[in-house]
Amino acid sequence: MAKEFTVPPVVFPSGSGVNPSVGNINQRRVPTAPFQPSRPPSSSSALPFMSFDMGSATSSSVSLGGSISSSAATGSASFEDEEALLDELGIHPDQIWYKTRSILNPLRVNSTAHKDSDLSGPIFLYLSLCLFQLLAGKIQFGVILGWIVVSSIFLYVVFNMLAGRNGNLDLHTCTSVVGYCMLPVVIFSAASLFIPQGTSVARYAVAGVFVVWATRACTNLMVALADGGEEHRGLISYACFLIYTLFSLLVIF
Repeated sequence: MAKEFTVPPVVFPSGSGVNPSVGNINQRRVPTAPFQPSRPPSSSSALPFMSFDMGSATSSSVSLGGSISSSAATGSASFEDEEALLDELGIHPDQIWYKTRSILNPLRVNSTAHKDSDLSGPIFLYLSLCLFQLLAGKIQFGVILGWIVVSSIFLYVVFNMLAGRNGNLDLHTCTSVVGYCMLPVVIFSAASLFIPQGTSVARYAVAGVFVVWATRACTNLMVALADGGEEHRGLISYACFLIYTLFSLLVIF
């Protein structure tokens, strides 16, 4: 049997006179003002409030723009006074051309042009040789670079051993001379593109001419730039001949 529960009647407060549901909707809370901190007095040690003045801001922006424009003007003037990028990197095209032109005469090499050694010209000739070999279908970038390094160290050791205590040839100068004297081999590599592959005798004959040219130029520069090499000219020539013969064989085969 189900139990019956008695529900007490709901009694609304007297004097409302309206529907309770409507009264609850009309009763809205009044929004309260946000929290505003009280300003401290001027005599206190707290941080004062910042006041913005449009006139001062405009004058400061004008002065800032004037300083920026003046600094830009001084920057453009300083750029004009700076050296060229190639000069800062130690690359002098006129000096490279002057040294390269001194090698073009196989009978007389100007040794005064090579007293100030550099590696920009040898690197350019190395890349030229690699490019001509690439045009011939031979990818030999690493081989040529390795042979240049080994050849420079080999000639440096041989010369200083022959000169003894009088030898004052450094490795930087030796690498520069070996690199610049690669010019005949580079010319031979460019000329071999137009020589038929079947004429081996002609290729060997042309290679011999360029090897003798490079050997003579390198020997004269080595003897002129370092002390104690005049009496060992024959041995130095033999070492240079071996170096450039290897590079010419690299071009032939």
